[in-house]
Amino acid sequence: MAREDSPATPDWRTTGERIDALIAASGSGGAVARERSEELVRVVTDFYGAGLERLLDLVHEQGRLDEDVLAALAGDELVAGVLLVHGLHPYGVETRVEQALESVRPYLGSHGGDVELLAVTDEGTVRLRLLGSCDGCPSSSVTLRLAVQGAVEAAAPEITSIEVETAADEDAGAAGPLVPVDSLFARLHTESGTAGDDGASWEVVPELSGLESGAVARVGVGRMPVVACRVGTDLFAFEDRCARCERPFEGATLARRLGGRSGDAVLRCAGCRAHYDVRRAGVCLDGDGGHLAPLPLLSDGAAVSVSVPAAVAP
Repeated sequence: MAREDSPATPDWRTTGERIDALIAASGSGGAVARERSEELVRVVTDFYGAGLERLLDLVHEQGRLDEDVLAALAGDELVAGVLLVHGLHPYGVETRVEQALESVRPYLGSHGGDVELLAVTDEGTVRLRLLGSCDGCPSSSVTLRLAVQGAVEAAAPEITSIEVETAADEDAGAAGPLVPVDSLFARLHTESGTAGDDGASWEVVPELSGLESGAVARVGVGRMPVVACRVGTDLFAFEDRCARCERPFEGATLARRLGGRSGDAVLRCAGCRAHYDVRRAGVCLDGDGGHLAPLPLLSDGAAVSVSVPAAVAP
């Protein structure tokens, strides 16, 4: 039977922040009090880490630590986060980075692009290559920073930097830009309300987790109205405003593109009947040059997060 979280279940994503706040508060008692608080956290963390390591050893010795169990441990957000903190995650950095990139490929594909993992160096640098193009995508400049960087940091917080190269960089023989990764162990997972350097904030949207294929949902993310739709297993999100009539997508429907392939999907505005290709980042199909405003979206199978400008976040 699947476990359902009760209203009393703690929000483990904020645990790191709470610990930091308590240590900071202890600092009011002076430097010695703060040092003792930090030492207490280290001792307790090491104690439970040693217990977790011994627990895994015992399960392995009994022949029960098979691939299914490892996958279950890695797939649980809380357990995986705790194992990461103690260096006990069952999957290596490269595997976790690949899984993170796989989770954002539907979003990159909606912009006509893709990403390839080139290497993870011994120094902790993740080297990536952007593939394809972002035809007509007004947010292509933040696609990597918000979607890829956020996913990689959450899956592999021990990395030190992300280096990115594009086809243009390769042709010119230039190195790609360096994206530093700050505060690596400040959180166990991408937290709701975490703002990036570009003024964007990732917000968890529970209403989108159970959205069925072919369905359209209008939700509020912070103070921003968002329209989202699911095509098969792929989920897409846009600002809830039609580019033609500038009205919300109330009553909007999702349909297969006329003459298109299976999986092609068109979002139709119920007001002005404008048609938008959701897989091409919301480009208008009616020849007027209109374009929806796509929003980066991440899904780990259990929760869905959407990135909105920090100005409209809670």
